[in-house]
Amino acid sequence: MASAAASDRGGRDRAPTVLPPDDRDQLTDAEDDTEPLPAVPSVTTEPPCDRQGAEADASERERERARSLLVPVADSEGPEDPDVAPVLPGRTAARRPQVRAVGPQADAEGGVPCPWCSTPNRPERHFCARCAMSMTRGEDAPQRLPWWRRMFADRTAEPAWAGERPRLRRGFGRVWNWVVGAVVIGLVVALVMNLGTMIQATRDHFAKRAPVGPSAVKASRSYTGHGAGLAFDKLNNTWWGPGIDQAAEGEWLEVTFDQPTRLLDLVITPGTSPRADQLSESALPRRIDAQITLADGEKITRTLTLDQSAGGQRRAFRVGDVTAVRFVLRSAYDAGPKKQVAIAEIEFFGPSHNNS
Repeated sequence: MASAAASDRGGRDRAPTVLPPDDRDQLTDAEDDTEPLPAVPSVTTEPPCDRQGAEADASERERERARSLLVPVADSEGPEDPDVAPVLPGRTAARRPQVRAVGPQADAEGGVPCPWCSTPNRPERHFCARCAMSMTRGEDAPQRLPWWRRMFADRTAEPAWAGERPRLRRGFGRVWNWVVGAVVIGLVVALVMNLGTMIQATRDHFAKRAPVGPSAVKASRSYTGHGAGLAFDKLNNTWWGPGIDQAAEGEWLEVTFDQPTRLLDLVITPGTSPRADQLSESALPRRIDAQITLADGEKITRTLTLDQSAGGQRRAFRVGDVTAVRFVLRSAYDAGPKKQVAIAEIEFFGPSHNNS
C-alpha cells in the first residue's frame, strides 16, 4: 500500500490538477479555455494498476501538448552571410499625387470653345479650364498700352481681370512718373532748341580744315622791327613783341576779316621760334583772352591756356560769322625785367570748301 500511495503521489506531481466533475460542470464556456481531459477514475472504483496507467497516459498527453506549443529554433552553427543585408528602418514615403486629366465640364456643353485647345468652356470664363490660356486671341486680346498712355491713364476706369492686372503702385509711384515725364519733356525741348547747333557741331567735327587769313592786323604796341604783321605772315622764324618787359598784361593783337568767317581751329606758336633751344630768349604767353566780334555785333570771349613748350599748339575755336578777334595777354611763363612776351605765329583754320 505504501508503494501504491507513493506511486499515486508521483503521478499527481507530474499531472496537472484536475477539478472534480461537479466543479468542472460549474465553469462557463468563456472561463473554460483549456482542452478537456478524460475523467480520472475514482480510487475506490478502479484498481491501483489501472489508475497508474491512466495517470501515465494523461501525463504523456500533457507533454505532447506542451511540445506542440514550443516554437522550433534552428541551431546556430556560425555566422553566415545573409542574402539580404540588414538595413535601418526607413521613413514612410509620402504618397505621390495622381495626375488627373482635365475633361470637359458637365455644364459647358455648347459653350464657347477655347481658341487654343478647342475645349468648350462656360460663357462667363475668361481663361480656359483645360489649358489656362486666355479665351481672347489675336486682335481681340487686350494690348499693353505705351508708357505715356499709362502715365496719364484714367484711374477710375474698370479694373482689369485677374491675370491682366498691372503691378501694384506705391504712393511714390505717381510722383516718380511725373518726375520722369518732366525730365523727358525737358530733354525733348532742349534737343529741339539745340538741334541746329548739334548738326553744325557734327559738321565741324568731320569737316576738312583750310587756312584762313585776316584782311587787317593791328596791335596795342609793338617792339621795333617786330610789328603785328609778323605774327600772321605764316613764318615761324619771325615774331611779334609788345616791347614791354614782364608779362605785358593788357597788351593785345587784333585781326579783322573782310567778310564773316567761320573759324574752327586756332594754332599759336609761342616764343621767338619753334626751336626748343630758343625758348629761354623771351617770355612765353600762358593765358590769352580771345575777344570775338560776330557779324551781328555780339561779342564773346574765349580763354586760351597755352603750354610751356616749343612748336605750334592747336586749340579748338568753333565760332561762326566772325568779323574780328582781339588777343589780350593776361599772364606769361618765365617773365622778367629783361624779357618781353613773344608770339611767333597765330594761324586760323576754317572749313574747306571741298567738303562733301
